[in-house]
Amino acid sequence: MQTVLTIAGFDPSSGAGVTADLMVFAAHGLFGTACITGLTVQSTLGVQAIHPTDATVVGATLECLRHDLPPKGIKIGMLSSTENILSISSYMDKLRISVEYPREVLVVLDPVLWSSSGRELVDPAGIALLREQLLPLVDWITPNLDELGLLSGANPLTRDDIPNACRTLQASVGKGVRGGRLGILATGGHIDPPDDFLLTPDGKEVWLPGERVHTRATHGTGCALSSAFLSRLVLGDSPLEAAKAAKDYVTGAMRSASCLGAGRGPMRHLWQLANVKDGE
Repeated sequence: MQTVLTIAGFDPSSGAGVTADLMVFAAHGLFGTACITGLTVQSTLGVQAIHPTDATVVGATLECLRHDLPPKGIKIGMLSSTENILSISSYMDKLRISVEYPREVLVVLDPVLWSSSGRELVDPAGIALLREQLLPLVDWITPNLDELGLLSGANPLTRDDIPNACRTLQASVGKGVRGGRLGILATGGHIDPPDDFLLTPDGKEVWLPGERVHTRATHGTGCALSSAFLSRLVLGDSPLEAAKAAKDYVTGAMRSASCLGAGRGPMRHLWQLANVKDGE
């Protein structure tokens, strides 16, 4: 069993954040470890408060896990503070030069800049730091329409603007520490139809057709997509295969979900395992 790490916030309603990531990893047959960057007070009705984890605790957790349970892949979600961005960037620097660390580790960043209820999760200084220090250290990024617009400097965006915004963002980051370009999977949940756009590190561009699922179980869809995408990459899929499989996974998780809570409820992250149990 391969190990994957999530670096993200804690959502007590388990729709997103580390608890959701761990379920996604488990659904793909992977063993998940976690570093919590912040505690949130939230439910399906939205985020009420955010309490960032002390950056020294984040750094110590990452170092502790690095020596004992080195991951094959890393998903980065909510960062919570500029201090945490610096701590995670420092960890990533060590990761890339460590002789005992597997060089083929894959890193996917889900740039969670706002909650689904519209609450700001990263301030402008943090966004600038994310662009300058963290983006060159990751392999893939999975922004939604608003996040792509902000990071590429092309806000606001329409569907037709997405390919050029992805190219602009990729070019602005330049080559990463391993000499490759940043790969981008831009999620289209905010457009109709909800098509996703894939820009690979070698410049290939593909639109992935989407279908609108009419449900209230939409909390954490972007989080689950990025975790599923990482999982499929770790399992050996090509970027296009991984993106398609991740999209199918999220669609299935939304379709099979029960309506929990009074707001935007959680998906059924383990729907595939439930189908096996039911003999489907």
